Amino acid sequence: MRSINRRVAVAALAALGAVGAQAQQAYEPQRGQIGKDVMWLPTPNLAVTRMLQMAEVKPSDRVVDLGSGDGKIPIAAAREFGATARGLEFNPKLVAYSKAAAQQAGVADRVRFEEADIFAADFREAQVVTMYLLPELNLKLRPTLLAMKPGTRVVSNTFTMGEWTPDEAAHVGSTHLMLWHVPANVSGDWSLTLDGQAVALNLSQHFQVLTGEARFTGVTAGLIEPQLRGDHLRFGLRNAQGQRLAFDGRVQGNRIEGQVTQGSQVTRFTATRQGGQTDVSQAPPVAPPLVMTE
Repeated sequence: MRSINRRVAVAALAALGAVGAQAQQAYEPQRGQIGKDVMWLPTPNLAVTRMLQMAEVKPSDRVVDLGSGDGKIPIAAAREFGATARGLEFNPKLVAYSKAAAQQAGVADRVRFEEADIFAADFREAQVVTMYLLPELNLKLRPTLLAMKPGTRVVSNTFTMGEWTPDEAAHVGSTHLMLWHVPANVSGDWSLTLDGQAVALNLSQHFQVLTGEARFTGVTAGLIEPQLRGDHLRFGLRNAQGQRLAFDGRVQGNRIEGQVTQGSQVTRFTATRQGGQTDVSQAPPVAPPLVMTE
């Protein structure tokens, strides 16, 4: 991520509101105005910068803001971080306002705003998703987010994802921000090939939190300090001889490839998901089914 001059970034974000007002003299969004599912409240400028910093937005990223309001987050993603951005907003007046603001900010070639229902829109292309919605809306979106490409970064202003624990949190003034990385699905039974030998490995998953065990000859060993960040998997195992092995791999659907370190020795390992599963959709889910109440 490029180095951000904090004062310059904040000043640029502060100017966006004035830019939008000049461009859309006939319409000025009002704090607290009622929308389709939520009232509109602008995200503070410092919080906008922090959200994009937490997601480590870079020029190669595609950022999608769900319920983009006045457009300041997509515009900041393009203007301050060099990303390509897209805003999905139900209110056509806010869409027009945001388009004019993007034009005035000089980023209309890298930002687009669409009149859309966020629950019907397709935003699977995003590497970064931002939102400032409500708890029940976050939960309704959660299955869609969990189905996105592993490693997708999701940042929420104020509201949680229920029992899905954030990977990072911050407070900017009174604003609470949270970041999640969409985890790969690694749950189920695997055959781990290690030094030419097959080892049975079972992994259980609750979002990005893992437990599991491997069955060596004469001993079943639990995972040591497992970590899953997107498609990046790390864990330790102590083999039948009592030696600690450190695994570091990448998840590619029903296959994991990487390296295993034992002392100073580093070798390759592979693991293949078992049980006749032909695609990841047949694996156990990363989270329990979501039960929505009225």
